[in-house]
Amino acid sequence: MKIVVLDGYTNNPGDLRWEPLEALGECSVYERTSPEEVVARAQGAPVVLTNKTVLGREQFEALPELRYIGVLATGYNIVDVAAARQRGIVVTNVPAYGTASVAQMVFAHLLNLTQRVAEHAQTVREGRWSHSPDFCYWDFPLVELDGLTMGIVGLGRIGRAVARLATQFGMRVLAYDVHPPADVPPGVWMTTELGRLFREADVVTLHCPLTPDNERLVGAERLALMKPTAYLINTSRGPLVDEAALAEALQSGRLAGAGLDVLFQEPPPPDHPLLGAPNCYVTPHIAWATQSARRRLLDAAVENVRAFLDGSPRNVVNR
Repeated sequence: MKIVVLDGYTNNPGDLRWEPLEALGECSVYERTSPEEVVARAQGAPVVLTNKTVLGREQFEALPELRYIGVLATGYNIVDVAAARQRGIVVTNVPAYGTASVAQMVFAHLLNLTQRVAEHAQTVREGRWSHSPDFCYWDFPLVELDGLTMGIVGLGRIGRAVARLATQFGMRVLAYDVHPPADVPPGVWMTTELGRLFREADVVTLHCPLTPDNERLVGAERLALMKPTAYLINTSRGPLVDEAALAEALQSGRLAGAGLDVLFQEPPPPDHPLLGAPNCYVTPHIAWATQSARRRLLDAAVENVRAFLDGSPRNVVNR
């Protein structure tokens, strides 16, 4: 059985093992694959794994032996699942592997915005504290989370994990979900009015899948509802935010700050308006990438392939 991994580097840059996958067949792992290289590299392989390399109808027609695509992620929009279904190709994903890691990143961004640890530490490294006339100093307002309101848009696995952490910090949690859950976690208040969440929250954090209905969910109108002291956090999907509107809100001081792990275009162009916006901190889509989360992802991906080979595929997204 020939198995091809088209873009394995971000999942495993060398600190994890491919041996469990290699035990299932003749395995070729490529760090990255350009669109022009896909067909040649996947030729003759019934099993192909991809993270961000696009697979669609054109590739399927050129790969008649392809029977299985394993997406090395939760989101699977890089695969034309309808075309795969038509050709009898099974497509699977890996759900829920990064819940704890993404929730942790939400608070990494939030604590950075409220405490500015790295910036203050840099001033100490540069010698400023050593020459200070006072025993302490701070360059930015230091904000206590206890008593603030966190607005969570999307109360799925990650949203719930963020809510649990928020309550431990003493925050009030207000949540919105298109499909409100029957079992609301302790300490969480639901609202059916998204505008209310944006008006009341001191922090808005996004945890919803990207759909045609919610692209640019956070645009100029909703940003205008937010308190000037509020923060926006996005570790979900870049296109949920109107980036030009967010940059303008930050430039004008109508929003206190933003922490973003995802952007509309990744990697972003050098002149992206948010890269130089005040009080805007952008990380390179790493919320999912702790070693623990990546290990869970690869373990689950191997089990997905094993289940397919055994005739009982799991985590199928195109039935």
